[in-house]
This record gives sequence, structure tokens and C-alpha cells, in this order.
Amino acid sequence: MPQSPPSKSQITTPTLPHFELPVKTERPPKNTEQEDIFRKVKILDQSLRNMQGLGGQVSVDYKDLCLFPNVQLLVRFKMPMFDLYDGHGDPVTHLRGFCSKMRGASRNDELLMAYFSQSLSGATLEWYTRLDNNRWYTWDYLAQDFARHFQYNVEIVPDRLSLTKIEKKPNESFREYGFRWREQAARVNPPMEEDEIVEYFLQALEPTYFGHLISAISKSFNEVVKIGEMVGDKLKSSKIMSHSAIKATTQAI
Repeated sequence: MPQSPPSKSQITTPTLPHFELPVKTERPPKNTEQEDIFRKVKILDQSLRNMQGLGGQVSVDYKDLCLFPNVQLLVRFKMPMFDLYDGHGDPVTHLRGFCSKMRGASRNDELLMAYFSQSLSGATLEWYTRLDNNRWYTWDYLAQDFARHFQYNVEIVPDRLSLTKIEKKPNESFREYGFRWREQAARVNPPMEEDEIVEYFLQALEPTYFGHLISAISKSFNEVVKIGEMVGDKLKSSKIMSHSAIKATTQAI
């Protein structure tokens, strides 16, 4: 039998899913003042971290470590090898040597001041890095400070009499002693002639060495040192008696 069509009441309309459009929310306008404060807080925090890393003594930030961060090298400038100054000797002599080797800097004050530390070592380098470089407006200010601080090396110089009081140390080889003594002799003013240097060196020797080297008074300083080395070797091997041993033997007799 043919089926009758469904009535309107039997027809159902499918329910479609309901979607709601998202409500647009306006972002608050940027507060540049707050951002600036936040940035400064981060910088301050990083600075505190740097200080805490070394016990709160010093910052390790690049801008604080580099004394002259804005110095630009000249085109084709090649840094020379410097003689290091460790606090001994005439500071003006060192300044002359440094400036002579920095001829390529073309009297660039900032470049001279930036590279001066490369010619220092030990206590002098520590002196340089501890001072506030803002006090040095030009190279001349730095050079004057340096020469004034280490001027004592020129003012307190050995004389001929003080050379005779420089003794050989117990753990020092004769060559080391001779080199140390000769360094001081080179500072005497007026300069000493070669024969005078040998004469005062022999006077500084202990009796054992003096007795074996007095015959070398007409030789050069280098030759005297070589003979002294041989005497020292023989003393160690007991092939010759020291002055104290000879004196003790004489007293026993």
C-alpha cells in the first residue's frame, strides 16, 4: 500500500550549533613611563648581580671594566710590543720609550691613554686600573701623574758606597747575585766606568769569593762573574775551603 506523506507536526527541523562571536577587548595603552622604570630596574638588578659575583667589591660589566670603551683604532694601526714597567727604574725613561713606539697613534690622546696599560705590569698596572680615569683629560695629565707617583725610583738611587753593602743571598747563585748587583750599579749617577764597577763589586764580595777573585781585578765584569761561578761550584763540591772553614782550622791549630 502506498504510504501517506508525513504531516507538518511530524517534520522536525535540525538544530544548528550556536556560535557566539568573540567580544573584542581593547588593550590598555602602553605606558612608556612604566616600561622605562621596568628597564631601569632590570639594569639595576644586573648591576647588583655583577657586584655580588665578586663579593660586592667591583662590577664586571664591560662598560665598567673597559677604561676607554669609546676609543676607535686608527686604520692599519698595529699595536707594538712594549717594554713592561714594573715600578722599578726611571718613569720618564719608560714614558719616552712608550711614546716612541706609539708614533703611529698620531698624538691621539685617547689612544695613548688606552694602550698605556699594555706597557705596565705588577704594582704599576694595579695603580693604573685603580685610579679614576676621568681625572685624565689628556695624555699629559696621565703622564704627569705616572711620573710623579714613581719619581721615588729616581730620588732614592744607590751610590758607590751602598753598592759595597749589597750581599749575596744564601739561596742565590753567583750569576744571579752578579746580575742583581749590576742592575743597581747601572743606576748610580754619575755612571761608573767598567774598571770602577769591577772594583766596587769585589769589595762587596764575602771574604771567600774576594780571596779567589782579587786577581781578576783587571778583567771585565762579565769575566769576573764567570770566575765567581766556578768558585761557587768548587765551594759546593768542597774542592776549596770557604773562608769560615779556613778560619776555624787556623784557630784549631
